[in-house]
Amino acid sequence: MAPVPPPQPATNQSTSQMDPLPQSVFTLPQTAQLEALYTIIRSKETRRGDFLFYSDRIIRLLVEEGLNHLPVVKKVVETPTGATYEGVGFEGRICGVSILRAGEAMEAGLREVCRSVRIGKILIQRDEETALPKLFYSKFPQDIASRYVLLLDPMLGTFIPVGIDAFLMHPSATGGSAMKAVEVLMENGVPEERIIFINLISAPEGLRNFCGKYPQVKVITGWIDEGLNEKAYIIPGLGDFGERRYCE
Repeated sequence: MAPVPPPQPATNQSTSQMDPLPQSVFTLPQTAQLEALYTIIRSKETRRGDFLFYSDRIIRLLVEEGLNHLPVVKKVVETPTGATYEGVGFEGRICGVSILRAGEAMEAGLREVCRSVRIGKILIQRDEETALPKLFYSKFPQDIASRYVLLLDPMLGTFIPVGIDAFLMHPSATGGSAMKAVEVLMENGVPEERIIFINLISAPEGLRNFCGKYPQVKVITGWIDEGLNEKAYIIPGLGDFGERRYCE
């Protein structure tokens, strides 16, 4: 049986600020079907029910792609016909870790794909004194250091330096939260190369900063947008994911 080739780093339509992509960045296949889904959730006219339905479809695709990047080992099974099949099985156990609160929206997609998956949570907010991302709460499986971790957060922007009002107002939309989350996971014994960060939309600036600090973390993103505006919003983006997800 020929070995299964590993997933290849993807190219993307919005890389003018970041060319080429880091080898640790992978996107979903950029099909017309996927773009149609993104068009729906980007529109300000989309109602909450449709936003939930179509964003959930994308999240499930992202989780499936994330699982493609887990290592496998050969596994032989017997079929109902009495024949044997030489296939593969996952090498180790996984868990999901959602960055609160928007990351919680991705937990259902993970549970739909992985039965009885363990899920941890992490809350990172702005420190009032330093304006830097600060850990406020975390809860992980006790054996997280031995697992592969799917880190869940819908948006990856960039880390805005201290003093920029956009960061003070919108810390959850910046790459600082994701980088702090990886730092916390590593402090809890998770090797950098065992972390897979999954998000719906990335900005080139955020990818550059994140991958520059954690080059061994694989990033699975659905779409790479044009960049950030002067207020640090991802453009064209889809607005505040958490607000559109949880509020009428």
